[in-house]
Amino acid sequence: MKYVRLGSSGLSVSRICLGMMSYGDSPSRRWQLDEDTAEPIVRRAVEAGVTFFDTADIYANGTSEELTGRLLRKLFARREDYVLATKVYYPTGPSLNDQGLSRKHLMAAVDASLARLGTDHVDLYQIHRFDPATPIEETMSALHDIVRVGKARHIGASSMYAWQFAKAQYTAEAAGWTTFVSMQSHYNLLYREEEREMIPQCLDQGVGVIPYSPLARGLLAGNRDRDGERRTLRAASDALADARFDTHTDADFTVIETLRAVAAEHGLPPARIALAWLLRRPAVDAPIVGATKPHHIDDAAAALEVTLSDDNIARLEAPYTPHPVLGHS
Repeated sequence: MKYVRLGSSGLSVSRICLGMMSYGDSPSRRWQLDEDTAEPIVRRAVEAGVTFFDTADIYANGTSEELTGRLLRKLFARREDYVLATKVYYPTGPSLNDQGLSRKHLMAAVDASLARLGTDHVDLYQIHRFDPATPIEETMSALHDIVRVGKARHIGASSMYAWQFAKAQYTAEAAGWTTFVSMQSHYNLLYREEEREMIPQCLDQGVGVIPYSPLARGLLAGNRDRDGERRTLRAASDALADARFDTHTDADFTVIETLRAVAAEHGLPPARIALAWLLRRPAVDAPIVGATKPHHIDDAAAALEVTLSDDNIARLEAPYTPHPVLGHS
């Protein structure tokens, strides 16, 4: 495993982050694993040197946070030995105040997350989306107070327009409040729209990028074919992948087929090549990898050692076509 400072902060993280959305108890997501099934996979990640773990209060109705907290306490000797990230924004209850980024919700949500995680602080507290209904001054002031009282060490953001991120950062800087150290972007070989504005902005401002869905919800790993065959449980029930990627036309599947060709030349799984490409993109600190089988961990860790030539990279990138902006709501 390799390690890097997150953005321009002093926080060290493993270059692979384990996404914990795959674990929990959610009837609507049959592919999620219960704690007993998840434990050997998380243990394998820890043994591989992963120290960075990402969850959210909305994942599996809060049971992902509960499971994450229990497993990390079991697998690490000290709280200081791992970096724990969670997120806030989406509804967690029936009230209008059970959602968004108001001061009321942020203060209640961080306490609820800490209780589920079984810890007194998170290392990275992230806003899951931008909240247009709440003044950005209210949000950034509340996040600053959460850091000031020690419930979070750093703050991060996820999936928004670059102008929204710039507005949030400027508001915090002007007031002397805590600024975001990371951006959790939707970014992979099939979706590269973040390269237009968000990635350059993060590079300029010293913000670390921790991409989610680095394998395009399994498409880059081969969970479907051009004819529509669904090869995994998740592929068979993932409506979000259907909405975001057009695998029934040449556009996205040509990228997938090029990836398979490059992977075959290296004698490696496509997932490993896709991750190797992403790990070498500017500003990317740690892709957030989901794992439901032990070999998913092995591929992610091994991607750090893959060398891609300039020709490999040019071939992988050439078939890409522009996409509508996705994932900001």
